Amino acid sequence: MTRRPGFTLIELLASVVVGSIVLLAAAALLGTSGEGYERVGGGVATEREARALISQLTSDLATASFHKDGPIENTGTAWPAARLGFPSLQPAAAQSRNGRIGDLCAIHYYIKDLEIGGKTVRCLMRGFRESMDTFAALGNDDISSLFQPDDTLDEPVAFNVAAFEVRPIARDANGQWREWTRNDTQGPEAIDVKIAIVRRELAGRLRTSADWDGGNPQLGTPAEAARNRYLETYRAMIRFGNDESF
Repeated sequence: MTRRPGFTLIELLASVVVGSIVLLAAAALLGTSGEGYERVGGGVATEREARALISQLTSDLATASFHKDGPIENTGTAWPAARLGFPSLQPAAAQSRNGRIGDLCAIHYYIKDLEIGGKTVRCLMRGFRESMDTFAALGNDDISSLFQPDDTLDEPVAFNVAAFEVRPIARDANGQWREWTRNDTQGPEAIDVKIAIVRRELAGRLRTSADWDGGNPQLGTPAEAARNRYLETYRAMIRFGNDESF
């Protein structure tokens, strides 16, 4: 009787084991590739958002004027949450037909927690007040009212912002940059801006205001921001408009 060729039980088991190892290795490789793609994609998205924000800030500050009641201050307990407010000359296209009576408007940047998709997202907000409101406030000597948050008017310009810090600076008699103070006779010449944006792989796990304030250990501290792989940090020195002051 002729014996038909085939596989023994041991050979079949060996092939199953080898196949399983190959599949596990492939799955691990795909997982690693997916994580790498997520990191790169998150970094690109964060970079794009930061560039758009700095571009907007630069545009607003380019035509800014200093007002003694405009906020330039750093607040926040765990992470810097600055407030920056100033009058700024804006084109007609930036205003509505009914709200425009001139070019002088008011702009306000500040940090706010928004509820989005069932979780808290820390955002950098931009408040914009048209020239009609700005001139009315100036006429009443109450320009500080233009720099109060308004949910119906203000819009987020950056999401997942862990820190927003501003430092007004001016040149001394020798032309060196120094800290600007409220005792100076003129407004600051530039604003040193620092921003820390949380990458999306961590941002999804920050679900409450307490998490954003340092409750999540992966967020770390401001001193560790530059070394935190979940954060992208940016810094820019932006000229503060013209020399006019109110």
